Amino acid sequence: MKLFYASGACSLSPHIVAREAGIDLALQKVDLKTKTIVTEGDFLAINPKGSVPALGLDNGEILTEGPTIVEYLADLKPQSGLAPPAGSMARYRLQEMLGYINSEIHKSYSPLFRPDTPAETRAERQAYLLRRYALLDKQLEGRQYLFGDTFTAADAYLFTVTNWAPHVQLDLSQFANLQAFQRRVAARPAVQAAMKAEGLIR
Repeated sequence: MKLFYASGACSLSPHIVAREAGIDLALQKVDLKTKTIVTEGDFLAINPKGSVPALGLDNGEILTEGPTIVEYLADLKPQSGLAPPAGSMARYRLQEMLGYINSEIHKSYSPLFRPDTPAETRAERQAYLLRRYALLDKQLEGRQYLFGDTFTAADAYLFTVTNWAPHVQLDLSQFANLQAFQRRVAARPAVQAAMKAEGLIR
């Protein structure tokens, strides 16, 4: 399978999940500005949405949208514990969390990355994010990860988007549980390997 990614983008989440599950992926780096695959080729021909991640399956199909891809990868290796069994309440809780991170955290960062975003809008989005992070910080209280001591696909997603905070001057220092979570996830061998492969750390 091929993972179409951009360094440090939300595609880091399925990259981490694949490494945690022991799934080998061929990495295809994408230039999001030109919508081209760095090796060669038109990325829009692969994913007309123009966004990463995209997962090229062995049968030629392309799967898109990060929350869906991480569940797909986790289900390939159920013994990894990255996603609870389909149909279980625990699985619905995972999907609930993936949806929350996707809609309330991930998308709220988008205007903060744009240089032409008005200061008023930037301040509103930062305040919005802090309120959403407060709920996650509370959930992490007394836990290693979002759902206890087991690392899941949701943890990979939260870690990935939260890594963007310093790049947009979003101060999360008030959230001690979240800060500890970020350090804990960053220390995982699979996470280190994914970040090294994307050139994010040495």
